Order: sequence, then structure tokens, then C-alpha cells
Amino acid sequence: MSREPETVYDVFIIGGGVNGCGIARDAAGRGLSVCLAEQGDLASGTSSASTKLFHGGLRYLEYFEFRLVREALKEREVLLRNMPHISWPMRFVLPLSNDMRFEGGTPSSKLLGLFMPWLKGRRPNWLIRLGLFLYDSMGGRKILPATTRLSLANSPEGKPLKAKFRRAYEYSDCWVDDARLVALNARDAAKLGADIRTRCKVLSAKREGALWHVNTEQGVLKARALVNAAGPWVSDVLDGTIETPMRGDIRLVRGSHIVTRKLYDHNKCYFFQGSDGRIIFAIPYEQDFTLIGTTDAEHDRPDARAVCTPEEQQYLLDFANRYFEQGITEQDIVWTYSGVRPLQDEGAGDAAAATRDYELRLEGETAPLLTVFGGKITTYRKLAEAGCEKLSGFFEQATGAWTQEAALPGGDFDVQAFDAEVARLQAMFGFLEADQTRRLMRAYGLDAQALLAGANKLEDLGEAFGAGLTAREVDWLVEHEFAREADDILWRRSKLGLKIDAKGRQALEAYLQKGA
Repeated sequence: MSREPETVYDVFIIGGGVNGCGIARDAAGRGLSVCLAEQGDLASGTSSASTKLFHGGLRYLEYFEFRLVREALKEREVLLRNMPHISWPMRFVLPLSNDMRFEGGTPSSKLLGLFMPWLKGRRPNWLIRLGLFLYDSMGGRKILPATTRLSLANSPEGKPLKAKFRRAYEYSDCWVDDARLVALNARDAAKLGADIRTRCKVLSAKREGALWHVNTEQGVLKARALVNAAGPWVSDVLDGTIETPMRGDIRLVRGSHIVTRKLYDHNKCYFFQGSDGRIIFAIPYEQDFTLIGTTDAEHDRPDARAVCTPEEQQYLLDFANRYFEQGITEQDIVWTYSGVRPLQDEGAGDAAAATRDYELRLEGETAPLLTVFGGKITTYRKLAEAGCEKLSGFFEQATGAWTQEAALPGGDFDVQAFDAEVARLQAMFGFLEADQTRRLMRAYGLDAQALLAGANKLEDLGEAFGAGLTAREVDWLVEHEFAREADDILWRRSKLGLKIDAKGRQALEAYLQKGA
């Protein structure tokens, strides 16, 4: 009896966050065979705990991170065009105040203090305008509107704020559903032939000749190249999982957020400055809520659960209450979340000052190891592209870069046409409530038509779990997006956990168990 040949992958990736899934998609599209192993669910760590923004990083200009900001600004519109269902433009309101004092320690503030001591720590409005001018100019902006001045008096934007905030600048960035970004990259990678394995921890990996032998919870797998994209665990993987001389230190910084009841009615975000030099955002969230964050706190180890501490919650409440007229309290908080950012350790004293740039290190002339240090969600595609360029030299069959103009699943429509596509979906499936139609279009884009195919009435979508979630959608997420457990669906493939009650969750868990 003949024995089937053993599969040897070209690239094996450790880590199912945004960088790992981005590399898997890019590599698979270059004609390489790919396997990705994630110890939990996709985006179950840092990649589902961001502030949900594709942004250049206005405050990084104060640290003179011009290369990073320029790359991120250029990427905003690339990503916006490629995923107009899960990403969309947002306007950010930056209130100005004559009594705002700046006591932070950024390089620009120290420089200003040397030459203009009469400022007494104040971040002057002209400096903010200069930063926004650079922000508008550095990234080749074509879709997003430029910065404008805004009078807050008698305006919707000024209504929620204290009266002392009379003027503001308004600028552009983009929102993104971070966890869906990861899932759609993984889905596209799988369509291109990648083997995506969730809940599959890598136990060890070592070189044997020209191959990596990777011991996982699902058996030993072999590959010609290995990628360490383990995020907060990247150093632990180097030190305890992979046999390699490569070493690298990262700085674990916890970013926490609070979600409150809806604090205002318009759809713009706020950019608030603090007297400690930090900034936070207040962002419309999931129709009925406001998202406020983030903090920057040192985090000891990657396996320590990231939670928003009472101190962080109070910090964010106090920060926001310096701006909002109607004070918010702990009782207004409906949910908190926290993630650990694996930042490059460059010795910056303040966690907020640690660079968000990334570094890719390649080790080995045969059976190469590529390790990812740092990074931010806005530059994930560029990081993946750069990583695959490094790996391509080891594979004659590898083709060139391709993702810049490639839509993610469901996103093959013009960014300006979203409302028209919602109307078209509503016309096709008129039994849906308008809010449900819009949510499905935001989550799945044009793939919502395939998800709903054949349904003529609501009952055709199967069991209902609340907030518009039906068995039809759950089946889609299990079949196409690697969902296995209730939290995968309620908190990562969606945020319906904010709206579905305990009874609905129990019904969902029972449904998933029945189909397991």
C-alpha cells in the first residue's frame, strides 16, 4: 500500500493576530504554501483590543517619528479602499482651550521649553495647527478631507463639551473593526490555499537540515521557513519555543478602554489632550455606546491577563470629565477591555513614548526564521509585505507584492458606495430590519448576499439569539471565519456581546455544541 507524501509547507507562521494573518494572506497570494497556528482564537489577544483606528498617529509627530507617521498616513487610504465595509472615514474634533497646560515630556515640548520658556508648558495652538498641516500633507491624501477650523458655540460638536471649549480643529482618520480585519485576512489566506489552525499551540520548533520541525498540539508539521508573529509572546517564543540564537527584548504596554452609554448624538470622534501630555479618544461605538481610551501602562508578562484596572478606569473617567459637560461615572461604564502591545524596547522612560514602529529580523541562510517586533494595526499590510519580500528570496516560485490593490472578502466596492450597497441589500432582503441590514453590510460587505442567499423571510435564517444574530450567520462564521465558541462570535467576529443577554448567549452555546 503506497504512503501519501508528507506535507511540507513553505512557510509556517506562529500567531493568529493581525500581523500573522496578514503575512499568511500575502505569502499565500505569492504562490507559497502556508500554515498558520494560533494558540487561541484569531485576534484573541492584542489585535481585538485596539482603539479601532486606522490612523497616522498625530501625537507621534511630537516624538519625531516622521517615517512611521508618513507610512501610516499613506496606508489609511489604501486600507480604506480595500475594506470599505469594515473601515470608514471619521472626523476627529480636537478642542482648543486657552487654559490648557502641557506638562508632558515629549522631545518637542522640551525643545519649546528651551527656546520659549514663557509658554510654561502650554502646548500652543499654533503647534497643533503645524502638526495638523503636516498630517494633511505627508501622506498623499486623496479620499479623506483636510483639516478645518470649527466653532463649537451652538454646534452639535460643542453641545456635549464644557463651555470653555469654544474652538476646535477637525481632521480626518479612519475607523476599523480590528478583529474582523484579522478574520477576513485569515479567510482570504485560506481561499488562497493557506492552512489556518486555531486553538493549536506551538510547543517547540527546531531546524533539522533545511526544514523546520514544528511540534504543535495537532502533531508535528514541517516547513522550509518559520515566522514568529506571536505578538506579546514573541520573546517567550524565541527564548523557550524555538531553537535559535536570535534574541530580542520587547516592552509590554497595556492599553485599556472603557465603553459607556452613548454620550452624544453626532457621529464624530473627540481627540482630548491631558495636562500630563497624554491623549485619549472618545468615539461613537456600536450605535448605542461611546468608546473611551486608551491608557499606557507597563505590563509584566504576556500570560498575565490584561484587564482594565480600577485605577485605569478612573483615569479615563477623570480625563473625559475635564471635557464633557455632563460628568460620567463608574455607573455609566457598560464594558471594559484591555490589550497588551508588544512594542520595541528602546529604553523610553514613559510607556506612551515607546515607538509604535516595527522591526523584521531574519536569521538563517537555510530554513530561515523571520521574527516580527512591534508594529501598529495601521501598518500591518506594509509589515506583511516587507516580511514576505524578505522570505521571497528563499523561494524561486514566489511572485511579487500584490495586496495594495486587493480587496478583502466582501470589500470589492467603492468606498463612496456603501449606503447604495446597503439599500441594494435591503431591496433584496426586505424582511430584514434596517439596522440589521446595515450591520450585516458593515460586517460582511458584498458577502452578506451569499450569507442570506435563498432566504425569503426572517424564519428562513433559523434560530434567533438576539440583536439580529441568527443561526444562518453563526453557521457562516463557523464555516468561513474559523469561529468555534460563543466568545469568538460575540466579542471578536462581532460585538453583539454588548447587546445579547445571558439567555441568548446560553442558546448560542447550546447551538454551537450541537453542531460541534
